[in-house]
Amino acid sequence: MCVVGAGQSGLALGFHLQRLARRRKQAGGPPTSFVLLDDGAEPGGAWVHGWDTLCLFSPAAYSSLAGWPMPPWPHEGTPSAAHVASYLRDYEARYALPVHRPRRVVAVTEAGGAGRGRLEVLTEDGSRWWARVVVNATGSWSRPFWPSVPGRDFFGGVQVHTVGYRSAATLPGRRVLVVGGGNSGAQIAADLLLHSAREVVWATRTPPRLLPDDVDGRVLFATATRAVRERDAGRTSAGVASLGDIVVTPGVREARDERGLRAVGMPDRLTATGAVWADGTTRLVDTIVWCTGFRPALRHLHPLGLSTRRGHPVTRSPAPGSTAAVAVDDPRVFFLGYGDWCALASATLIGVNRSARDTAAAVADRVDRVEVLAESGQS
Repeated sequence: MCVVGAGQSGLALGFHLQRLARRRKQAGGPPTSFVLLDDGAEPGGAWVHGWDTLCLFSPAAYSSLAGWPMPPWPHEGTPSAAHVASYLRDYEARYALPVHRPRRVVAVTEAGGAGRGRLEVLTEDGSRWWARVVVNATGSWSRPFWPSVPGRDFFGGVQVHTVGYRSAATLPGRRVLVVGGGNSGAQIAADLLLHSAREVVWATRTPPRLLPDDVDGRVLFATATRAVRERDAGRTSAGVASLGDIVVTPGVREARDERGLRAVGMPDRLTATGAVWADGTTRLVDTIVWCTGFRPALRHLHPLGLSTRRGHPVTRSPAPGSTAAVAVDDPRVFFLGYGDWCALASATLIGVNRSARDTAAAVADRVDRVEVLAESGQS
């Protein structure tokens, strides 16, 4: 088995795969092996690249992967991105997970010759790996989405995406336009208001829906869990979307209450020196921060020609009640940790645990069935 990505989702899966392999060995079953290929130079996934004030939505006790709790956060508020990255680094070492880095996967193809149904995984440095199953846990941080806004190519100031933002101190310009109605847009706009003397305009396509101040990741996870149970029982549920879109972190709360953080609508177009709104309002802008989201980092799967819907591969559950996600076109290709199109809350630390467990069971079952067919000469 080959797992592409060793951030929080890949490590969660690695834990469960390792546990299954140990149980199989103890029961006298055939050996199984897996490898995690990660493009990062160091452990920690996307958390090592976040901006300085980025923090979790939940306390450490509600942000752990299976097997080992995240160490307590000794300061006020919720754990920082650096604390999370340190936890993931130690988690990887604690379980001696077979991570190879840096190994950026550039293509997954059909294995030729005696591949017998295997997939060939090619990395940027020329390394090749062969696997019965490939699980994609790459996340989306490496594939930022830049929207098409009239005039964006003619704007003369600085433009950065969320991935390029580090702190208010390192951002150029005195007049900043922050674009995006999600958590990153709210947090970065708040960070700039609280830690600089800049003029900050926060623009969103639709009015942002801030969650109640007392709602954090614990409540969101509980709500998502109830939604899964309702869905499994054949009932509909509004789920997390019914609560709002943006978690009110301490920074967002302070910027809202003390610095007047409010959003305006999206500008109609950009000019060389600023932005213009539909009502004729014009603002001078030196810098734009595009907090406009990401797309799944799955270009390495293009050679397989998988069916897609709304920008991501079409998946199904391999078994009733399972939260694993397998490509409808290819039972050898699984996906983990990309959010609701894979499994509810699976893009979060605590939320990925169930789908990681189910995915480990599903891929192990797939390998077992393929091995039986191979022995009978049917593969």
